Amino acid sequence: MTAASLPRHEVDLMVLGTGLAGMAATAFALKRGLSVAVAGTPGESLFASGLLDLLAVHPTAQCRVWDDPFAAVAALAAAEPDHPYAKVSRPRIEAAFADFVEFLGGIGLDYHGHDGVNAMVLTPVGTVKRTYRVPAGMWAADHGLRHTPAALLVDFEGLKGYSAAQAAQTARAVWPGLRHVRLPFPGGLAIPYPEPMALDMQSPAVRQALAVSLAPRLRGVEMVGFPAILGISRTREVLADMRGLLGLPVFELPTMPPAVTGLRLKAAFEECLPQLGAMTFFGKLALMARADGKGFVFTVGGAEPEARISARGAVLATGRFFGRGLVPHRKGIREALFDLPVVQPASRSAWHGQSMFDPAGHGVNRAGLATDVRFRPFGANGKPAFETLYAVGSILAGHDWTSQKCGAGLALVTAHAAVEDFAASI
Repeated sequence: MTAASLPRHEVDLMVLGTGLAGMAATAFALKRGLSVAVAGTPGESLFASGLLDLLAVHPTAQCRVWDDPFAAVAALAAAEPDHPYAKVSRPRIEAAFADFVEFLGGIGLDYHGHDGVNAMVLTPVGTVKRTYRVPAGMWAADHGLRHTPAALLVDFEGLKGYSAAQAAQTARAVWPGLRHVRLPFPGGLAIPYPEPMALDMQSPAVRQALAVSLAPRLRGVEMVGFPAILGISRTREVLADMRGLLGLPVFELPTMPPAVTGLRLKAAFEECLPQLGAMTFFGKLALMARADGKGFVFTVGGAEPEARISARGAVLATGRFFGRGLVPHRKGIREALFDLPVVQPASRSAWHGQSMFDPAGHGVNRAGLATDVRFRPFGANGKPAFETLYAVGSILAGHDWTSQKCGAGLALVTAHAAVEDFAASI
């Protein structure tokens, strides 16, 4: 297909990236009545836990864990004024989470949490993680960790990447009432991974068989925990049915990535965004980008160009190295689409510390794009490169989301702020 014959589209906003930041930006823009196109590959979304972290650890070198995420954000902003959170007020953070949780509920993914307090969930290995908003399937674990009722963790013969025995043993120090059981999965496991099990669990017959198998083991049990296999596209139905069949609260533990919890978000977004009016190019990339007098022109496609999109504004939610928003090379790191300057260590030797698990993190983890308070990335002159170009999520400089446990919050809060700013400017 020649450049002249490419299909042409005009939208208000082009979102580049289909991880959590890109999907959130698309959802926020649709809510505000903007026409939107979105393009990107799955990137880190396949590895998502499904948890919506705000902030749980600061400072990372001391591994201090916070129950109040807003107190943690205030302390972080004071200590690290270049962190993206330092650009956003508490009311705007709360609005971003409220809007996103409302959106998720509308597409069948219910989330819960406490006002101003982190919730607690169990990780795949049985450690306790603090997070701000929790999928409905994991929410009962917060009650369990706070009140420690007698609970049973269920495992399945042949399942890889999950061990109820290990989780129960590790968590017993904080939840002494935990025990575990290992059962055959109803009908057997042709493929011993969570995704096909989650699809099978969408069958009422499979759920009924599992409940019958569990019934003799529930004496004295007040809660039941499963690996995250309670459906993919019908989680609300599967969760409610298992509660009813067992007559007990039910919760999930995330499994090792790539996990069903991330697939649920990906599947829900890919189904609903086109229905809500977004022009979607899933699995495609922006191959070329240029600014014009009215905004930007993007060429989108896979191996070959497939469409040309004119947009008044654009959101860079392309992620870091895995998402291909940042590209490492022998002399440094570059931004892939507009060749924007990247804040980074002075030399490659400073990218990493001596220890892989250094609690202070690694210099390369904080590399990314610097922006103004409106999340417009700077050009070489230290000023916003373009009036209506925004950068959001993990591509931003000044954070270490893996150590600080703030990845989802960083994505949601910055995407919300960028879309709000763009919508007000047009």
